Amino acid sequence: MPIKKYFSVLMALFLFFNISAASAYAEPVEEARELIKEYYVEELPEWVLAKPSIKEMVRYLDMYSVYMSAEEFADFTNAIEQQLVGIGVILEESEKGIRIMSIIPEGPAAAAGLRPGDILVKADGTSLAGESVQTAISLISGKENTSVTLTYINSETESLQTVTVPRKVIQLPNVEARMLGGNIGYIRLNSFAMNASKDITAAIQKLGPANGWIFDITNNGGGYVSAAQETAGFFPGVTKAFQLRYIGDEAQVYHAIRQPAGFTSPVHLLINENSASASEMVSASVKEQKGAVLYGQNTFGKGSMQSLFTLSDQSVLKLTTAKFFSPKGSPVHEIGVAPDIETAAGDELFISHRDQLISGLKGYRKFPMLKDVPVTKTFTVKMNAGMQWDSLKKGDVQLIELGGSETAVEVNITDEKTIKIVPQKPLDSKGKYLLVIHPNWTGKNDRKMNEGIYLEVTVQ
Repeated sequence: MPIKKYFSVLMALFLFFNISAASAYAEPVEEARELIKEYYVEELPEWVLAKPSIKEMVRYLDMYSVYMSAEEFADFTNAIEQQLVGIGVILEESEKGIRIMSIIPEGPAAAAGLRPGDILVKADGTSLAGESVQTAISLISGKENTSVTLTYINSETESLQTVTVPRKVIQLPNVEARMLGGNIGYIRLNSFAMNASKDITAAIQKLGPANGWIFDITNNGGGYVSAAQETAGFFPGVTKAFQLRYIGDEAQVYHAIRQPAGFTSPVHLLINENSASASEMVSASVKEQKGAVLYGQNTFGKGSMQSLFTLSDQSVLKLTTAKFFSPKGSPVHEIGVAPDIETAAGDELFISHRDQLISGLKGYRKFPMLKDVPVTKTFTVKMNAGMQWDSLKKGDVQLIELGGSETAVEVNITDEKTIKIVPQKPLDSKGKYLLVIHPNWTGKNDRKMNEGIYLEVTVQ
């Protein structure tokens, strides 16, 4: 059967999902057998190809080769494109029930009047008190166009209220972007979806010029190879995306696709043990060509690529057809990509942001860290000589939350040598900050400060 009849999409994926029982009608076994024989990345013994069903043959292939019904394939692609059926809430456990942490804008929960801080206590009459988030999700989730009745404690009035919320397809934001303190652009990519490069471009253009960039692909399990090839094109100096090796063929190097907007140095790339497949394509390429400094932990180590073949009954065979390497040939499979700067899990953004900020403070003196200060901390700065405090300008003192934004402060003059720096809101519990005093003040002798100072702060 001519291969031209098949629809094939190259993918680099690391996604977990359940595969249901086979369809009642006969599987197109011969079609699948031909495809496996011709395209599977490794030579197979004849006894594997002689198996009487597709699922039996696939059982002896690698863990990423999967046979899916048309319905299962739809769920699979929805996962890549960040689509799910639900009411559009992010939840956490609470003593009284399940607390709403955040709500997807324009989702069913938002339309029903639910707000962050509300505590869900019942779902369709079943109590959520003492239950896990996973249990709550199983009770709240369901099929599209059905509904769930929720009883909740209103966070503003503390009254008990009931609302019926429809379940709909939710499009999760694939790209999250914000400007961090110190004018450092932060962009997070959740999946290498088809439109990933367009969304990243829009985020870069929206944030505007930045003093540095942090690109976060922690917990990103992969997606389309084409999206990885395009994403590599955002990094300065990166011209090659990856190397592919098909069965019986020589290695082929694929070029990065330059994008209409790009990151300007310095750039950091955040990775962790759940950064897999297409994430590792980008990580290996960027590290090898020094397009960014990698922060985090060693990546997962899935260096294989899958192709999708639609069979005559509209079922789909996802088949591993190639292994991928860095552009120069460094292996990824079962090895992963090591960071340039290793951090503890969860600290990738804090440390990256701190290093970006400090890199812009050349010539500043580092003072000892202040550890476990109270959330109501007032900082006292005492100079060695009298100062002309009237030369103080906005921005001369900065308090920047690492991984977050700048905190507004008020500077109060105590005497000619001493000032007090008062944050205008409580510091975040367990937060980490950088306090910077720029050398823009003049002493009583009309001499300017010789150097700025900075120190790190952790909060109780």
